[in-house]
Amino acid sequence: MENRQRLEQIDSGTMPDATAQQQPAKGAPRLLLMGQRRSGKSSISSVVFHKLPPNETLFIESTARIQKDSLSSFMDVQIWDFPGQIEIFENSNVTFDIDAIFGEIGALIWVIDAQDDYTESVARLHHTILNLQRSYPQINIEVFIHKVDGLSDDYKFDIQRNITIQIQDELSDQGIDNAPVNFHLTSIYDHSIFEAFSKVIQKLIPRLGQLEAMLTNLCRTCRFEKAYLFDVNTKIYIATDNTPEDMSSYEICCDFVDVIIDFTEVYGSWPRTQQWRDRLEGEPWDQPLEDQVACDRAEAGMILSDSQRPIMLREVDRFLALVAIMKEGSYDKMPQINMNVDVVVKGLEEFFRITKQKNIVEPTIMKGPGRPLQGGR
Repeated sequence: MENRQRLEQIDSGTMPDATAQQQPAKGAPRLLLMGQRRSGKSSISSVVFHKLPPNETLFIESTARIQKDSLSSFMDVQIWDFPGQIEIFENSNVTFDIDAIFGEIGALIWVIDAQDDYTESVARLHHTILNLQRSYPQINIEVFIHKVDGLSDDYKFDIQRNITIQIQDELSDQGIDNAPVNFHLTSIYDHSIFEAFSKVIQKLIPRLGQLEAMLTNLCRTCRFEKAYLFDVNTKIYIATDNTPEDMSSYEICCDFVDVIIDFTEVYGSWPRTQQWRDRLEGEPWDQPLEDQVACDRAEAGMILSDSQRPIMLREVDRFLALVAIMKEGSYDKMPQINMNVDVVVKGLEEFFRITKQKNIVEPTIMKGPGRPLQGGR
């Protein structure tokens, strides 16, 4: 309810210049949400970045002005939600500072309502791409073909194919080949919107290949089926191993993260008194709490009843968690698996420490301070 009330507080009046509001910090990647009115841009932002339940997005009013938001997580990201009526490149009434909008952009996300006539939206997208190719050809353009939850598989794939062909043909007619345009089928009522945003965010991470190599090495040595590095606040996975992606595995891991976060909010948020701590550190243990725990990070595990496959979660820092689907019988090798996971977690900490401080990473895969991974066979 609090999220909904905050999202509904939209100022009325004339549309301001995009540069009239406070500018984000230099170097922070920016995601622009653009598209026609009522295509679902604000709903997407609310569900992904503010944990608003999808059914409550029905109460969100149409965006009347540019909405700027920020996400403080493993990396700082700016999210700008543009009203559908704003036409940046064809607006004679308002002058926009194009460089201020697109100069530090990480990706342009164009949202198309798959359940409505998308002819005008595709035409505006084509015009936008042409203008961006002249000055900002490096910008990634992500097309979210949205609201596909009520469509059959054949129909939504036909829509995706039609939109893709239209855009590619029109760009080719203008002499533009291999433009960085990607297409995603999305809905806020399933995990497809998080999957699509995962693909978008991954392109903003420097040295993503190193993260993927670390997870691939972990899966090989511990014989994991799949491993994900999650941003726990948004359920976006920022890296995974190189095995073929499986949507069902991602959905299971997402739900597991949700359960752990909810459990932590209920049982891990009350204040601890000194009396409570003295009691736990007294007899019969007679040692500090820090010495009584085997792992100083949050960890959890469960077993899928249908296939007896364990799932484990290990906290990396307050923003990130490593989630892995293990194979049946993996519990027999848990001491060795835990040691390997500890090594990878330390490598991940070092990776993000270096990228945050220097915004550059050495071209070697970190595996922890001198400790090789142990084989899990």
